Amino acid sequence: MVNRLVRMLCAWLLLAPALHAQGLAQAPAPAAPAVADVPGSFRVLSYHDVRDQLRSTFAAEPEATAVDTAELVRQFSWLRENGYQPVSVDAIERARAGGPALPDKAVLLTFDDGYRSVYTRVFPLLKLFNYPALIALVGSWLESAGMVAYGDQSLPRDRFVSWDEVREMQASGLVEVASHSHDLHRGIIANPQGNSIPATIARQYAAATGAYETEAAYRARVAADLKAGADLLQARTGRRPRVMVWPYGAYNQVGIEAAAQAGMRITMNLEPGPNPPAQPLSAIRRTLVMFNHTESELIELLRQPSQLDGQVRPIERVVHVDLDYVYDPDPEQQEKNLSLLLERILRIRPSSVYLQAFADPDGDGVADQVYFPNRHLPVRADLFSRVAWQLRTRTGVRVYAWMPALSFRLPTGHAAAASVVRVDPEAPAGAGVNRQHRLSPFDALARRTITEIYQDLARHAVFGGLLFHDDATLSDHEDASPAALRQYRAWGLGDSLQGIRADAQKRRAFAEKKTAHLVDFTLELAREVRSHHPALLTARNLFARPVLEPEAQEWFAQSLESFLGAYDYTALMAMPWMEGAADADAWLDTLAARVKAVPGAQERVVFELQSVDWRSGLRIPAQVMAAQMRRLHATGARHFGYYPDDFHNDHPAEEVIRPALSLEAHPVRR
Repeated sequence: MVNRLVRMLCAWLLLAPALHAQGLAQAPAPAAPAVADVPGSFRVLSYHDVRDQLRSTFAAEPEATAVDTAELVRQFSWLRENGYQPVSVDAIERARAGGPALPDKAVLLTFDDGYRSVYTRVFPLLKLFNYPALIALVGSWLESAGMVAYGDQSLPRDRFVSWDEVREMQASGLVEVASHSHDLHRGIIANPQGNSIPATIARQYAAATGAYETEAAYRARVAADLKAGADLLQARTGRRPRVMVWPYGAYNQVGIEAAAQAGMRITMNLEPGPNPPAQPLSAIRRTLVMFNHTESELIELLRQPSQLDGQVRPIERVVHVDLDYVYDPDPEQQEKNLSLLLERILRIRPSSVYLQAFADPDGDGVADQVYFPNRHLPVRADLFSRVAWQLRTRTGVRVYAWMPALSFRLPTGHAAAASVVRVDPEAPAGAGVNRQHRLSPFDALARRTITEIYQDLARHAVFGGLLFHDDATLSDHEDASPAALRQYRAWGLGDSLQGIRADAQKRRAFAEKKTAHLVDFTLELAREVRSHHPALLTARNLFARPVLEPEAQEWFAQSLESFLGAYDYTALMAMPWMEGAADADAWLDTLAARVKAVPGAQERVVFELQSVDWRSGLRIPAQVMAAQMRRLHATGARHFGYYPDDFHNDHPAEEVIRPALSLEAHPVRR
């Protein structure tokens, strides 16, 4: 099973979120409007094998990204007839260096893996159309004397180009040769459960020792492979490659730096969208062309906006999952629990899953343990990587790692254990009660500890989003720790919380500066994670009161406007029973109206409904939740979801919630 998954990685595994955005995964995304590419932009198309009469032989073939020869001819003709101009890497570099500008509708054609069809079928077409192209070669495959290890298959060496054929294509002036790694086009075991994850980004797990590859060993392995691949291409072709094309599109900052050291400062991934002048050449986006793409699909691919530039916000339908519900001390039962979750997500068809990465069995919102290896907290089970990968690859959802921003209870004796948020000792009795345990965002040691926890999460799991928990709050009586008081003095507010509260102008400035401070800290954490997961999207939980009562910013250090400017999505806690609303529908109507009144808010706010009334302990009927979703949609709300999902007890009931939530069951168009 592991090897079979490796073989299909390029087509479905790592690419699930990208394919979902292109409408190719199981839950099709709504069509996005065309966004005009800015002058100087270029698009990149990623092809693989090319075969005659593909559809009649596809079932027996190993590569799902092959295209039919006749279809490729039609696509090349369509590009020419519609004003698209294939360009070379040279032209792109010259334009970026201040030379001749790229033409409108510039497109770079790339062909991965070094199939022999790039010589027998593609090269003649390139000469016929006079189109330049880039071919990406896996060094170890071309060096193989006999069979080529391709996933769980051994393919004949003659399925791939010969070095003589590579040199002939290069000599034509139409074809540039890029590295596709020396031996990283494969998966490696990356967690105790045996998941095979792309070798470029995974830290290898050794079952015999129960240990992960060290960070130094990982960096050395990647650097050595990229250098070996570049050295081989230089030796075989006479030219050192300047382009690294990431296998499966899997890359990170470590890889980018290693590629640059090997002489490849241009790298290409598989994130769809345009490459405007501001897009660095170290992270060129490419759009994957699949076997079932025809001319009409090609049109959509070349119009597709980028999620990462904020050009488009895909419709979000979210199921928020407690990993505590999957965990079991019995590994066999734990796998059964995971299967239940996966099957349920497959049936419901959300676009994203917010997946808990910390352990909170007592439900107090504080992370005493986590579900991934790290330097600071006990590991309840090394489980997050397994569940996130299975969700991503089996169901096609984007997985957001749900993490506290401040609420970590460090072990006794930890150097930062006492670096916590303090309530003003002069505050009235009862002030600050019900505020959970948090490390102080003003304390340097606490911040470094939290940052390292996030770094460890990013290294040990693959995920596409980050959801910051609702714990990043500070009341008007917080934080009174020494580090916080020093910051208030630096802000010009003095170091007396009572004095700040007594002055209306200072009180307002205090709320705004704390809000900004928390936003800035979470964005620092996101930057750390993004160095490992460059396509990361961000979301943050927001309480409803700061939306309904603007003065509540002083009590929470949260505001809708600040969140909209900082995160890809704001996960608004639209939970009327939690807020004690007498009329849940009227409360939701008011909340939706407040969001709608803020320009651009509906593009970024995910209304997160509750499936449990925590005050009474009763479940909210699925019929009520579905009606709430329809009610929100009628107001113009675009994104919604719910928490928590009880997959053990089918709550909310699938047959009721699916038609209201799923994009597949009830597609929502812009």
